[in-house]
Amino acid sequence: MRRREFLKRGAALGGAAMLGDLGRIAHAVGPVNDYKALVCVFLFGGNDGNNLLIPRDAAGYAEYARGRGQRLALPLQDLQALNLTNTPGRQFALHPRMGQLAAIVNQGKAAALANVGPLSAPLTRAQYRNQSAPIPPNLFSHSDQQFQWQTSITDSPMRTGWGGRLLDLYLAQNQTPVASALSLAGRSTFLNGAQASGFSVSSSGNFGLDFYESDTATDPMSVAFRKILTVQRPHLFEAAWLDTISRSIVTQRLFNGAINDAPALQTQFPNTGLGDQLRTAARLIAARQSLGVKRQVFFCSLGGFDTHGEDQLADQGDNLEDLSGSLAAFYNATVELGVAAQVTAFTASDFGRDLPANGNGGSDHGWGNHHLIVGGAVNGAKLYGRFPTLVVDGPDDSGGGRWIPTTAIDEYGAAFARWFGVSRGELPALFSRAPVTCGLSVRPSRPAQNARR
Repeated sequence: MRRREFLKRGAALGGAAMLGDLGRIAHAVGPVNDYKALVCVFLFGGNDGNNLLIPRDAAGYAEYARGRGQRLALPLQDLQALNLTNTPGRQFALHPRMGQLAAIVNQGKAAALANVGPLSAPLTRAQYRNQSAPIPPNLFSHSDQQFQWQTSITDSPMRTGWGGRLLDLYLAQNQTPVASALSLAGRSTFLNGAQASGFSVSSSGNFGLDFYESDTATDPMSVAFRKILTVQRPHLFEAAWLDTISRSIVTQRLFNGAINDAPALQTQFPNTGLGDQLRTAARLIAARQSLGVKRQVFFCSLGGFDTHGEDQLADQGDNLEDLSGSLAAFYNATVELGVAAQVTAFTASDFGRDLPANGNGGSDHGWGNHHLIVGGAVNGAKLYGRFPTLVVDGPDDSGGGRWIPTTAIDEYGAAFARWFGVSRGELPALFSRAPVTCGLSVRPSRPAQNARR
């Protein structure tokens, strides 16, 4: 099946099933009267998904513990149990320090997706080892895999991200285009489209030149700045600088005014970098009406997941506790604002990590990984995709305990695009640039896919 045909038939079906109500949307991109926001939380460095989502049934945990070894296996009694409804015969859990997010999964407002990653085509272990099917280039490389995750393209030098391409379809319907694609974590390929462009906002909620007040007659800084802005700039680069500064001042006033008019949040966020990012994202969502936006995409991030050494368990534990608390607070803020069903957050990362410990007691770069989706529209308390067999040289291993993905990034993204309102016919323009085949493995209507093989 050609990739375009796959996306028309498969990704839309898989996306609708994977995220429940997220798939029940219009069949074509047209004028929209509702509001939706998508929030990407990128875990830079390659989160070890093998210790994010863990089998908890006797056979599954024994397989996990053998593969991880004493250095990396987490104690069974410490795991945060998930009450999943579509894994008959299997039980799963989250990391011991992810209790807040586990509770939201068990409330049915969050879900997990197993073994997702960049794919150029459906791929088996035999095909990978024989190189008899297309394989994404530069696997196990931080920069390349970050790029592929954010663009969803493995077979061409695409320079736009799938979040930006998604917003391209809605940009004209937002009264304030600059408020459409917002990064709380610096520049991001994910937010760049052909027309959409990511706008960076400080995680503290400051929106640029807040030291400058044009109405202050006596403040020396304001007086000096006004003089600078009134000087004619015949040189091309100087004129461009003046234009950029002037637009930055206008944008600062726009965001500050919208934030000040929005209701204050009562939800408490962790006092962390990610907590600050998601708090500011929630404040901007609260200001959606003042900003005049119908569709928004946010980019947040958390670093420190490149854990090769003996400090992996401690470092990852700290990071996952931050992730759990920050995402839980963000979800609670959307409930407070009355938009929980209109806002969906999801995780992404460079890659997973290998199953066994390396000589330093940490883990090395992998491939397929497990991720989390949080929001009021999510058909939660479920595990989607196909959980890998946790055995080195097993059927899912590309080598050394690095899982070959069974769900492609473009399937992941297509689910969110369908929820946003993109028709099936528009999906190939968002996620396909080459006529190659791709497999669909997100099949929640067939729970046996999640059973231990």
